[in-house]
Amino acid sequence: MAGVKFGVACLFLLLVCSVRPGASRKVEPKKDHCNKTVEIYEDVSSPEVTSINEGKPMTCWYRFRLFRGTPRDWIMRIKFKKFKVGTLVNATTCVGGYLQIVDGNTKTEVSNRRDPGVFCGEIEQPQTFISETSFVKVQFHTDNFTDQTYFTFDSRAEQQFEVYLRYGQHQELYPNRRGQPVANTYCERVFRDCRLQTCYVQSPAYPGIYPRNLHCKYYLNTRLPFIKLYIENEEFNIDGQRCENIMTCPMRPISATDCPYDYLRIYDGKDETGQIIGTFCGMGKFPYSIIGTSEDLFVEFVTSEAGPLLNTGFHFNVGNWPGHVETAGVRNGTCNWIMTSEQLTQSGDSEGIFLSVAHWYPPHTSCTYLIKGKAGEVVRLYFPSFRINRIESPIRHFDGDCGESLTIYDASWPDDSKIIKTFCDTFSKAMEKHDFVSTTESLFVRFESKTGSYSGSSLYYWAHYDFFDDRKSGEALPGTQCDETFHSWKRSYGNLRSPRNTLVYKKSASTGEDVSCTYRFITDKRVFGRVILTITNIAFKDHPYTSLPCNECWNEQIDRLQIWEPTNLNLTDGNRLGCLCKDNAKTLLPLTLVSKGDRMNVRLLVEHSHAASNYFKHPAPLFEARYQFIHGPACGPATISASNDGELHFPHKDYYMQTHYASPQYYYADSTHHQSTSAPHEQENVVRCIWELKVHKDRDLWLHVDKIKFSSRSCEDGRLEFYLPHNGGAVGAAVGAEPWMRICGENVSQAKDIPIVTNAELLNTDFEAVEDNLLSSSIFIHFYGRLPARSAFKLAWTELFHLPRNSDGSVATQRLSADCEFLCPGDSGACISSRLVCNGVQNCPNVSAAATAAAATGGAEVHHDESPDLCKSHLPEQVNWLAIALGATVGAAVAACFIGMLCRACHKRSDDDEPY
Repeated sequence: MAGVKFGVACLFLLLVCSVRPGASRKVEPKKDHCNKTVEIYEDVSSPEVTSINEGKPMTCWYRFRLFRGTPRDWIMRIKFKKFKVGTLVNATTCVGGYLQIVDGNTKTEVSNRRDPGVFCGEIEQPQTFISETSFVKVQFHTDNFTDQTYFTFDSRAEQQFEVYLRYGQHQELYPNRRGQPVANTYCERVFRDCRLQTCYVQSPAYPGIYPRNLHCKYYLNTRLPFIKLYIENEEFNIDGQRCENIMTCPMRPISATDCPYDYLRIYDGKDETGQIIGTFCGMGKFPYSIIGTSEDLFVEFVTSEAGPLLNTGFHFNVGNWPGHVETAGVRNGTCNWIMTSEQLTQSGDSEGIFLSVAHWYPPHTSCTYLIKGKAGEVVRLYFPSFRINRIESPIRHFDGDCGESLTIYDASWPDDSKIIKTFCDTFSKAMEKHDFVSTTESLFVRFESKTGSYSGSSLYYWAHYDFFDDRKSGEALPGTQCDETFHSWKRSYGNLRSPRNTLVYKKSASTGEDVSCTYRFITDKRVFGRVILTITNIAFKDHPYTSLPCNECWNEQIDRLQIWEPTNLNLTDGNRLGCLCKDNAKTLLPLTLVSKGDRMNVRLLVEHSHAASNYFKHPAPLFEARYQFIHGPACGPATISASNDGELHFPHKDYYMQTHYASPQYYYADSTHHQSTSAPHEQENVVRCIWELKVHKDRDLWLHVDKIKFSSRSCEDGRLEFYLPHNGGAVGAAVGAEPWMRICGENVSQAKDIPIVTNAELLNTDFEAVEDNLLSSSIFIHFYGRLPARSAFKLAWTELFHLPRNSDGSVATQRLSADCEFLCPGDSGACISSRLVCNGVQNCPNVSAAATAAAATGGAEVHHDESPDLCKSHLPEQVNWLAIALGATVGAAVAACFIGMLCRACHKRSDDDEPY
């Protein structure tokens, strides 16, 4: 044994001595040797396990050499075929060994060389790392090298345009498609003005495995809101597995709540100060599009210092939600809006627009829209497009009904008692092109979500709103679309017109019913009120499909305006006063009508087939008019029936009793409530009376003023006017036409010489009388006075018969009858009833003139109807006042005796009933 040892030692010494100093032999390196530069396409394996290195620590590095003169746009693809190095403990620490991949150096634009992190664990399928630069260094370390620690990889160089999944098509057109790198960082990038397919937000080394120990920042920006981050086809894989064995380490589904190691965090804003939208990790098809509330998003990608050689990261596209529109309003917070009619007018648009919530929002979000018009306006809201989908991108799961809802309120705040409509995601049907109209100037819309969403509402709608002037000239009649009522005790005069709110024409087109708007003018019958109505303008359009003549205005289906006096409270028809259409308006306007009684109705009728096309959003009125209530209690009854004689007193005898119970504004025009240009005489408070004095057929009329007083000499302060039918009658009095006769303070003396009005002059032949085949005789008396009214008068009248004449020209006195028993003086042939003789009123005209003429010629005295001699025979028998007095005295004495006897009887009865 000792000899063997000695032999070996000698052999060793011989070999040592045979080597000359300084003479070294170059040895060809082995492929499995570490700490070397690797040629492209060279297979590299971990060193062989030998007795020298087994169980000992080992560190190896490998650099990759590209072709000489290779440009920088080449990258490295390193494919790890086998890998088992160290153990990943607690998913955060590599124990026993690791692998580092350094991408880039001091000369490259980006590099992770300062702290590259480590990989460890085991893979069962090949994994690929695709570098960001043309320089890569791989470093392997193990604390205890055995045959259970190994790796095998190969490499190849590629130009960037060959890596389609990373750079996309036409890379040369989009040099910053992957963002502009931030100096001295590995994966911090800035994206500006992103549009479709121009910005790729990717994990480093995508589509290969991403490095460890990353803290990447991506600043995303688009031209218009709302910025959208989305995945089209690629899968999302951030920390989807921590080991490859699917039995012991299954794939983790995508989660937004449990991401303790690697994660992707998205902020709503320019940087980390924005609100966090979500933190994501896991593996699978990313189900959401993340939509920010503005033009900017900030994305943060963080990986643990140590991890498995797995997970391929992410690839997002950046764009903006295409349906963004500017809303004419003020936003308070993220999605609370105030939109007013003033703002809409300033924008120059006729309709405002707002859309469903298109961006992300957290659970229990409430977005509100207050649509507010000016006083007297109403709001219309409708949806040209409306879809109700299931909630596709919820942040929080919800199993009940109405996870998201849209509620419309007829109020300025969410008043549950004024809900017009609620839409829910689970059971509602969308209502497109349906008008939701407020009853006041405000409409409130509220969107609520219990689930939240990453990419907008499940209730997708495109909403339009506008404002309509809903002011009324009178008082709106409830339950009707456009009827109005005008009461004399509220406004004594004013203007009216067709509906300002042209929605009535649109609604008519949708319901198939003609537009019918009735305007009712009402005064109190007890105070003898009348209505003056003047139609000043008609602006109907032609029918777009047919042109109908206005032959039968009351019956044909044409646009028209009808005026009538109802015969009772319930009738919609009655005494027709007029009907106007496009054809006859040219010749009839302006048209003034005066009611005979206390009511007048006006009805606007528009045929439904063209109502919307002709008049919806048509600002010009279809008709314009003005009205005035006149003839108050001081005037008394407006119509005076025909009689042989009579008297008209102003003020009326019941005036003071009536004004005791009512306000004077009820009877007089009050300029404090109305515009000065509404109608004649409206600039000041006035009192107006128009009486129609009817006269029997074939009789003349003699008017004589017994007493009259005016407040001043000016006719502007008070006047009494007489209108015959040819002067316009009641209408002439209403519009202030030239009267047949006018009496005022300037010419009050003319009241004594009012001429006789012949029956021919009194004959009324207007269209109303002709239609009824009747001819009536009337005179219209108009009184006008300013307030305070100090005017007063007593007007008497007498109807005169006219006797025919004999052949010789003398009056045929033999034709005297019961109604014509007294022949008036003179040769006029006028006669009166005998009951008018000696009644204290001179009923024969021009008596004094006839008497004077007779005396001058020496003729006999003229006995007129009030002459003393004539009246003696008409005096009644003398009354015996003494007999009447004696009879009354006797009657009183008898009554006293009877009462005394009755009292004594009652007293005796009482005594008999007294107990002892």
